[in-house]
Amino acid sequence: MVTPETAAAATFTFRAPSQAWFDYQPGQFITLDLPVPGGNVQRTYTLSSSPSRPLSISVTVKAQADSIGTRWMLAHLKPGMRIRAYGPSCIFSFIRHPARKYLFISAGSGITPMMSMTTWAWDSGAMPDINFVHAARRPSDILFRERLEQFARRVSGLTLRFTVTEPDPFSAWHGYQGRLSQIMLGLMAPDYLERTVFCCGPEPFMQAVREMLASLGYDMAQYHQESFGAPVRSMAEAPVIDDVTPDPAAGAEIAFAASGRTARCAETDTVLATARAAGLNIPSGCTFGLCGTCRIRKLSGAVHMVHNGGISDEDIAAGWILACCSNPIGKVVVDV
Repeated sequence: MVTPETAAAATFTFRAPSQAWFDYQPGQFITLDLPVPGGNVQRTYTLSSSPSRPLSISVTVKAQADSIGTRWMLAHLKPGMRIRAYGPSCIFSFIRHPARKYLFISAGSGITPMMSMTTWAWDSGAMPDINFVHAARRPSDILFRERLEQFARRVSGLTLRFTVTEPDPFSAWHGYQGRLSQIMLGLMAPDYLERTVFCCGPEPFMQAVREMLASLGYDMAQYHQESFGAPVRSMAEAPVIDDVTPDPAAGAEIAFAASGRTARCAETDTVLATARAAGLNIPSGCTFGLCGTCRIRKLSGAVHMVHNGGISDEDIAAGWILACCSNPIGKVVVDV
């Protein structure tokens, strides 16, 4: 069965020719052998269905510009056709990490494992405390929105929080708007420090989430993620997350080029705090990366910056930073 979900996404539901039941963990993926022109290709897809409904399995796919397998599925895979599948695989499942409270964070089609786990929780009759945060480009791009809202209307344990980059034309949107940020996350899930986090989405999105949580003091041992690019089948395959984060025991140095001064500090000190301690004045406002008042140019070196929308990607690429939320890594030169 093929079910349209959005303008660019659809759910494909499969049954076994033998009528056998399917057994897997919610959040796992399968590999499909797709007969595309030029030869078969193998592609992995997270199951959006739940093992609590074992008569069938479903994958929900979204077309990407460079996608071969997914575009073939959307154009050619019809009811009655047979596809070879392998699996299930992966360790990304809340079944492996029992907790009293969860925080699911996803973007785009990264919502599929979260949907599988949420459906399992719903069908179990004992819905845990799940705060479900999802980011999409537009409201019409939110996969499974109606089904999730139906779940949330009937149980007290499921809280939904959606944010979109832009609203749909000629349609009112009363939810969050903008990229997920520290401030937004704090509003969506004030008790995030108490929750076990599961995150799935494009790598830049997951990196931003990791940086937000780490800078807010979250215990990253309770953080779990699944990647679009390289699904993990076992703990041995799990990649080492090596994000650059300020080390409280490491020293740093900031050279203020325009003033001719140099100041030593810890990597956990911000550029703004170090400048003030050195007797320099950098105009500032909110002091948490929202207003953009403290924007200055970085001439050399590296900083760790976790902002709340007060600077654009274009400005960052051009060498600008926000002094209030930038931590120096090693030696840094700024135009102050």
